Amino acid sequence: MLKDKVIIVTGAGSGIGRAASIIFARAGAKVLATDYNEAAVQETAALVGKAGGTAKAMQVDVSKEADVIAMVDFAVKSFGRLDGAFNNAGVPMHGKRVDELSEGEWDRVLDINLKGVFFCMKYETLAMSKSGGGAIVNTASANGLVGNPNSVEYIASKHGVVGITRGAACDAAVTKVRVNAVLPGVIKTAMVNDLLVNPEMKDFFDTTLARHTVGRLGEPEDIGYAAKWLLSDEASFMNGAAVCVDGGYTAR
Repeated sequence: MLKDKVIIVTGAGSGIGRAASIIFARAGAKVLATDYNEAAVQETAALVGKAGGTAKAMQVDVSKEADVIAMVDFAVKSFGRLDGAFNNAGVPMHGKRVDELSEGEWDRVLDINLKGVFFCMKYETLAMSKSGGGAIVNTASANGLVGNPNSVEYIASKHGVVGITRGAACDAAVTKVRVNAVLPGVIKTAMVNDLLVNPEMKDFFDTTLARHTVGRLGEPEDIGYAAKWLLSDEASFMNGAAVCVDGGYTAR
């Protein structure tokens, strides 16, 4: 589905980003895997190679415009062009009420989760437009549609990702770049797996699991497969969509 397409994946050092990098490469893509954690993203690139794919790794802080410019330039210089991007890098909430949250805590989440996606979209779109167009998928969240307690900064950032996805999609006739978002439910990443074994979190996860009406929490691959399709030519009429991959979490 992605044969010979050049795709950037941010937040590729673990979880959804790592799974997506492997899935894209197996589908024929050449992947630039990026993450703030250099050792982790180098491991992802090695795993892609073991799976028979092609990948390069790069340390990137998406909240820094210069890093994002360098990332896109490196992808084009390494592979000749850019066809797609999965803007997946993000950080979680601090677990505080709005009246407890500091300006620094607010800024950290918004800088990475929202401004970072903006930087990526800007320079990816510029590069893709030069080679005839492409596709971008942004990782938002089921919390881009609903609210939850003790997560106001995260909720704001993910609502923002849905908004800038739809806004940028309106320019597709000019840029030739489709822009969509995936909205994961609770996914069993390393962070969530650590919480699942914490007895103090049992009631929370029992309630959360009940909201996932398919009867399970998500796996990183669930999101990777959805992103793969949105980046492919099979999704050529998909633009500006906020695709819930949440096991039914937002259906209730």
